[in-house]
Amino acid sequence: MLVWAIASQKGGVGKTTTVASLAGWCQKENIKVLIIDTDPHASLTSYLGFDYNSIEKNLYDLYTQKNLTRENVLECVTHTNFPNLDIIASSMTLATIDRKLSGQQGVGRILSKALALIDDDYDVAIIDCPPILGALMVNALVASSSVLVPTQTEFLSLKGLEGMVRTFSIMKKADAACNINYTIVPTMYDKRTKASRTSLDFLKAHYKDNLWNKQIPIDTLFRESSQRGMPITMLDSKCRGAVAYHELLVDVISKELKSNPERVTPNVAAIVNLKDDETVATQKEHNDIDLVANDMGSMLN
Repeated sequence: MLVWAIASQKGGVGKTTTVASLAGWCQKENIKVLIIDTDPHASLTSYLGFDYNSIEKNLYDLYTQKNLTRENVLECVTHTNFPNLDIIASSMTLATIDRKLSGQQGVGRILSKALALIDDDYDVAIIDCPPILGALMVNALVASSSVLVPTQTEFLSLKGLEGMVRTFSIMKKADAACNINYTIVPTMYDKRTKASRTSLDFLKAHYKDNLWNKQIPIDTLFRESSQRGMPITMLDSKCRGAVAYHELLVDVISKELKSNPERVTPNVAAIVNLKDDETVATQKEHNDIDLVANDMGSMLN
């Protein structure tokens, strides 16, 4: 199972939208996906139409288990109304988790251990992180094979990005084995505005080695999809926002195939293979058109 954390130390940059959109594409592509809401604000839980007060067991219950087993991890999973898409919901009580776990050994690896117990149940797990560095974010980062850092293309979000990259360095210093493979994802990009263009230029100049080579554009359907309690892929999979997230999904999987091939299931790998097949087919079509055009040119000249 692949595990992706969506993290930023700045709110409002598109973390929850990124989780929901990637999960929506996974679900649509027949990839079994688990999303995990680690933010006490429970935005992701609400995004999918759940009231955390009505969910019997949530992430707080998982963190406070005395002995993790596969069974009690699965007890914290809630099935959504969409096939292949499950959630471990958040709760306001998660705000107390740092105090609750204070002084315990290995508190930063609880989520890693929990996900290892259900490794065969899902193809991908996607974690929505809180914007504050603490036990919840550390658990998400340690558990992940890849980290995506959504960064709104405006000045204040760039400052938040600096803090996130600094966090990666601190974790590496604390544990030399903690190599965080991160990708910066420019979000809410509007090429018509100077602020977006200038911010993107800054990212290219300072973070080019970790910067995704595309952008998530402004799309009003993101807001509508959250109001309806469904990922944007289920509202309109051909809108520009959904298409951009599909490109991101393909690119992240392609990177995982190179760095963590043993964690990529056949269902996940098929997405990249399908994209390659489409590219070959498109190229063949172009070649056929060129061939016919050449023959036609011979007839006309």
